[in-house]
Amino acid sequence: MADGDGLGEAATAAASSPAPAPGLSPPLGWRERLRAGLAGTGASLWFVAGLGLLYALRVPLRLCENLAAVTVFLNSLTPKFYVALTGTSSLISGLIFIFEWWYFHKHGTSFIEQVSVSHLRPLMGGTEGSISEPGSPSSSRESETSRQNLSECKVWRNPLNLFRGAEYRRYTWVTGKEPLTYYDMNLSAQDHQTFFTCDTDFLRPSDTVMQKAWRERNPPARIKAAYQALELNNDCATAYVLLAEEEATTIVDAERLFKQALKAGETIYRRSQQCQHQSPQHEAQLRRDTNVLVYIKRRLAMCARKLGRIREAVKIMRDLMKEFPPLTMLNIHENLLESLLELQAYADVQAVLAKYDDISLPKSAAICYTAALLKTRTVSDKFSPETASRRGLSTAEINAVEAIHRAVEFNPHVPKYLLEMKSLILPPEHILKRGDSEAIAYAFFHLQHWKRIEGALNLLQCTWEGTFRMIPYPLEKGHLFYPYPSCTETADRELLPPFHHVSVYPKKELPFFIHFTAGLCSSTAMIALLTHQFPEIMGVFAKAVPWCLLT
Repeated sequence: MADGDGLGEAATAAASSPAPAPGLSPPLGWRERLRAGLAGTGASLWFVAGLGLLYALRVPLRLCENLAAVTVFLNSLTPKFYVALTGTSSLISGLIFIFEWWYFHKHGTSFIEQVSVSHLRPLMGGTEGSISEPGSPSSSRESETSRQNLSECKVWRNPLNLFRGAEYRRYTWVTGKEPLTYYDMNLSAQDHQTFFTCDTDFLRPSDTVMQKAWRERNPPARIKAAYQALELNNDCATAYVLLAEEEATTIVDAERLFKQALKAGETIYRRSQQCQHQSPQHEAQLRRDTNVLVYIKRRLAMCARKLGRIREAVKIMRDLMKEFPPLTMLNIHENLLESLLELQAYADVQAVLAKYDDISLPKSAAICYTAALLKTRTVSDKFSPETASRRGLSTAEINAVEAIHRAVEFNPHVPKYLLEMKSLILPPEHILKRGDSEAIAYAFFHLQHWKRIEGALNLLQCTWEGTFRMIPYPLEKGHLFYPYPSCTETADRELLPPFHHVSVYPKKELPFFIHFTAGLCSSTAMIALLTHQFPEIMGVFAKAVPWCLLT
């Protein structure tokens, strides 16, 4: 079983086909074993041959005389030289350590290791041994893993994304920080071109102008193009959409423009319905006009939600889901869930979950954590860790804890934001499921719903870390879902602004070179300090080292 986004219930998948134990590989054939044995023997032979050659050439190379000259030179050095040498070594290794630490926290990998793998390894012939034949099992496993990573790291449109002019830009005015990355805005530009353009745009001059507007990088140029489109056609719905998204500085102004867009969009939609069977181009035009109409109604519902008219927002969303059921990929039900939680209509929330929290449908943090919230609500007000440790957990409490563990396994980043262990930022326009970006988007809108239920955050705080004891190796094997994807950190760093510290799961161990440079810096600094404090003893020690090498 596989979900639409590559995420599914692992229990069903395990029942259909047994998975091989992690870390095991198929047995090697006799050719591979022979080749590996010869490679190991060849390295040993080369080492022995090098030692023999060095011993044979000891007289022509005058190794003993050269070592004696080096000893005389070292004996003539003063302790100040050793202090300067070790101090300089400590300074350089310290600078390397600081750079490695900064690079690791910014990019998630070691700079020295990355350079070694990408540049030195090809020079040493390391890539030849790693190249596998097209039909070999290793190549098939690698291709399967790459396909799984691509599906798991699919970026989704944030169903609760904010308004650029009325919210994101106001944040920039106040703080001076850009809440959206170029990568995120570029994905939005691609979405707009997909939803709001079609092959028949050349038939209407206003649509031709808007097709160019969606490709513009500069916001003032996009707004100027939208006004040009309205001069050509006062009923250009997409022009009103662009102005509502980017020029309106308040939600009230955005709603007013979206209402104008709705009036124009409904007229164009009815006209397209009458001509949809005339040609394939008219069918494509109807799909585009349908996308525009659904987008406008959804944003109007979000405006009503932000302005406090929650029941009106719920009605618009329900009508949308009934009128356009094929458009489930827009995840309108997540907007509906958030509005129903604000109304505290928990029975309606459960009805929506019964439809969309299905084993065959893609999961999300909103689905999993809302299900956990509903089960937590029934026991959280009376839950106490001390009482539970004495009498044990009741059936309802066990169900609530299991629901929390299920949600945490799907997205382990969310609890830190709900428990306010990490600071929230404005959510991006696109999210990566099971990633830090999705956790921010969920907690930004749903934290208030967890706070409203007495004891819900307390139960979450007491139980969420128990999930990790059930999944000791999250990258290799999951419990209820597929193993946690290893590509979320890279994608989240592109989606989230640089001033945000990206949450990483599972926590990475420090690379070898950070430990090495830290040890080198500490040891050389200690030697420099000892040489400065005890020059005679360290001088004797430095002079004794060459004699040990000679003997």
